[in-house]
Amino acid sequence: MNSEVNSVPPKKRTGLARFGPPRRLAVLGTLLAASILVSCVSVTRVVVAPPNIPGATFVGSETCAQCHENITKGFHAATHARLKAPGQNAANVGCESCHGPGSLHSESGGAHHTIINPRKSPDACFQCHLDKRGEFNLPHHHPVVEGKISCGDCHDPHKGDAVIGGGTALATEFDTCGRCHTAQRGPFVFEHEAVREGCTTCHAVHGSVNQRMLKERNSMLCMKCHFQQQTTAGRIVIGGQDHTTRLPRGSCWSAGCHEAVHGSQIGSSLRF
Repeated sequence: MNSEVNSVPPKKRTGLARFGPPRRLAVLGTLLAASILVSCVSVTRVVVAPPNIPGATFVGSETCAQCHENITKGFHAATHARLKAPGQNAANVGCESCHGPGSLHSESGGAHHTIINPRKSPDACFQCHLDKRGEFNLPHHHPVVEGKISCGDCHDPHKGDAVIGGGTALATEFDTCGRCHTAQRGPFVFEHEAVREGCTTCHAVHGSVNQRMLKERNSMLCMKCHFQQQTTAGRIVIGGQDHTTRLPRGSCWSAGCHEAVHGSQIGSSLRF
């Protein structure tokens, strides 16, 4: 009797039922994240206050493409291609949401003073990215509002990912930051593993309340990866070394212990 029961093949489970409870939750989370991502990049959004150019009217992105084909040929895949000014129909989304109405620019044969160039001022970007405007007002920030660099130095709004560089997201990040921060790029004989994960592992890219635009304050940032181990009362060990008297001196680098936080040519402790 038991052999007959055991010989019956189990009913094949389909869909999410084929996963156990933990994996099922993980799959559901992945599907939810994917649906949110798709909705974010596929929905046309209206710009609340597009740039105003007195006397100019909207002409549509097709008119822009007649002269700026090298920019617009891949623009359809960019997130910014789904922006439109109030009152525009879906066929006119794109260029003029950031650059302003282009009739005068087109009629003048491309005169620079007849169109908005976001590279000259971050205000065109700030009309949508209000949170980034706030970050640039934090004590330690990239000098965008001061006019020393522009959003376009790091971001390409005409490309799909809107970040300068190419390849994977990590390669893009290294290419973008490394164009200015060449000394931190390496190569190094002794690498800091956190650098391999990307600059934004430690740094806030727009602005921060912490020095060097760090995400966490001083040694607290290092402790996120380099866990401390308290072996006896009052004794702290990190990486097999006694740090009990070293931590009160300040941050890991300002105390003079690990100054080469991006990498070193001398030793794996990243001291110099």
